[in-house]
Amino acid sequence: MDLGVRGKRALVTAASKGLGRGCAMALAEAGVDLVLNARGAEALEATAAAIRAAHGVQVTTVVGDITTEAGRAAVLEHGPFDILVTNAGGPPPGMWHDWSRDDFIKAIDANMLTPIALMQGCLPGMIERGWGRVVNITSQSVKSPIPQLGLSNAARAGLTGFVAGTSRQVAPHGVTINNLLPGIHDTDRAIALDGGVVKARGISMEEARAERMATIPARRYGTSEEFGAACAFLCSQHAGFIVGQNILLDGGSVNTTL
Repeated sequence: MDLGVRGKRALVTAASKGLGRGCAMALAEAGVDLVLNARGAEALEATAAAIRAAHGVQVTTVVGDITTEAGRAAVLEHGPFDILVTNAGGPPPGMWHDWSRDDFIKAIDANMLTPIALMQGCLPGMIERGWGRVVNITSQSVKSPIPQLGLSNAARAGLTGFVAGTSRQVAPHGVTINNLLPGIHDTDRAIALDGGVVKARGISMEEARAERMATIPARRYGTSEEFGAACAFLCSQHAGFIVGQNILLDGGSVNTTL
C-alpha cells in the first residue's frame, strides 16, 4: 500500500533502538525523510546508516536528551515537521511506597511533559500547512495499569488526557494525534523487565520469557517491525479520520471489550 507520505519530513525521538527504530524504518520505507534523536551517538548513527542504505531517504541525527529543554530545542530547529513520533524510555519499576516526589517529577517530565512540549513545538506549523500526523508511543498500562510500573501508569495517563482534548482541537485543520499502546515487544525494555523477574525469583531468562509469553494470547512478544508498520499507517494519508485514539498493540494481553 502506498501510504501517500513520500517526501514528508518526520521527527522520531528515542529512535536508535526498539520501537522508535521500528517506526523510523517503516516511515523511511514509505519515503519519509527523517530527523532522528537519541542519547547514544553510536547506536543512533548505526540506525541512520542502516535506514539510508535500505531506503535512500534523507536522515539527520541529533544526539541529546529529549527530556531537556536544550535537547528539544536542538531537534526542533531541524523542522518544520509533517510527522511527529514521540517516544521515551519508561521509568523503572518499583513499589508505591518507595517513590519520592522527585521520582514522579522525573517520570512526568519524560513521559508526559516532553511529548506535550514537542507537540506544542510542531502543531502550529502543521495547522498552518493544513496537514500533520502525531503518534505518541505510550503503553498498554494506560488501559490496564501494571502495579509495579506506577510511575509510568501515572505519567502516561496524564499524556493520554492531554491528547484526548488536544486531538479534537487540531483535527479541523487536517492534523491528527493518536497514541500507540505497546504491550511487551522484543526490545531492551522487555529484557530489562524480564531481567528483574530473573533476579527476584532466581529463574532463567528463558523461563521468565516463557512465563510472560504464556500470559499473551498471541503467545509471543511483538516485533519492532510490526509496531513500526502500525505507526506508519497512522502517519499516512489513509488515517486522516482516526482522531484521538489509543490503539493497543499487545497480542491480546489487555482483556477488555472496548
